[in-house]
Amino acid sequence: MTGSTAEGTAASVTAVVVTYNRRALLEEALAALAAQSRPPDRVVVVDNASSDGTAEIVARGFPDTDLLVLPRNIGGAGGFGAGMAHALEAGTDLLWLLDDDTVPEPAALGELLAARGRATGPDGPPALVASRVVWTDGRDHPMNTPRAKPRTPPAEREIARAAGCVPVRSASFVSVLVDAASVRERGLPVADYFLWNDDFEFTTRLLRGRRGVLCPRSVVVHKTKEFGGADADPGDRFFYEVRNKIWLFSGSPGLAPPERVLYAGSTLRRWTRTFAGSGDRTVLRRAMLRGLRDGLLTRPKPTADLLREVGVEVPSDDEPRPR
Repeated sequence: MTGSTAEGTAASVTAVVVTYNRRALLEEALAALAAQSRPPDRVVVVDNASSDGTAEIVARGFPDTDLLVLPRNIGGAGGFGAGMAHALEAGTDLLWLLDDDTVPEPAALGELLAARGRATGPDGPPALVASRVVWTDGRDHPMNTPRAKPRTPPAEREIARAAGCVPVRSASFVSVLVDAASVRERGLPVADYFLWNDDFEFTTRLLRGRRGVLCPRSVVVHKTKEFGGADADPGDRFFYEVRNKIWLFSGSPGLAPPERVLYAGSTLRRWTRTFAGSGDRTVLRRAMLRGLRDGLLTRPKPTADLLREVGVEVPSDDEPRPR
C-alpha cells in the first residue's frame, strides 16, 4: 500500500477542521486539539465564509492555526476538499478530519496512531482509522457509526481483532485519520456534494480494495443539538441526501456493483423511515423531487474547478477518479 512508511507516532499529522458560524463550538474543538496527549503537527481550519467573527477568534485565540478563509460557503464537502488540498500541498503523512462540533478526548489522536501501527499488515497500515463517536451523554452517536465491512476476509478480521479494532467499509468526517498518499492516489472528496454523503462517497472510494478500521479506544464527542440518526427529519436539506445518493450510486467508483444494490436497498429503507417520522411530508416530498431531478439530470462539477473558484488549487492527481 502507498504510504506504508508513515507508521506509528513518528508520522506527521495535519488536523483539518471545517467550520461555519459555530464559533463557540469551534473554540472548544480547537482547545481539545491543543490538549491532545499527542497533538497534531499542524491544524488547518477552513472557515466557510462565516459571519460570526470566527476568523478573528481563531486568529486571536489560536495563532498557530493555519486559517483558510473562503470567500463563500461551499459546504462541508467543499470545505474538507479545500482543507485537504491545502494540507497536502504543504506536505503531511496523515490527515485527521474533524467537524467543528467534534471534541476529541485527550488520547483520541494517540489512540488512532497506535491502532494504525498495530493494524499494519503485509499490505502496510490501514488507509483509514476512525474514532468511536459518542454524544454528550456518552452514548454511541447513531449519526456517525462507521459501516462494518461485509464479508471481511478472515486474515483482515484477525489483523483488526489483534489491534483491538473492527474492519469498516466507510466512516464519517466527524473524526477519521486517513493516509495522505492514498488520498493523492484516490482523490479528494467531491466538493459539489456540498453536504451529506460526501464522507460516505470519499471513504468508500478510499477503501475499495483496501483496509480500514474503527478504533473504539479513540473517542470523540459529537456535540449535535439532538441525539439521533441519519433518518431524522431533515426538512429542505433532504434535497442533498437524494441528489447526492443518486450521484454516488451512478457515478462514484467507491462501490462495487453488489455493494450498490446493498446500499441502495438500505437507503430506500432509511428514506421510508424519514418520511414516516416527518412532521411535514410536503416539504420532504418537494425536496425529494428536486433531488431526483438534479441527481438524474446533472453531474457534480469537477472538484478542482469548484475549489479554484474559491482560490484553492488542486493538483491533477488529487481529483477523484470517475467511473
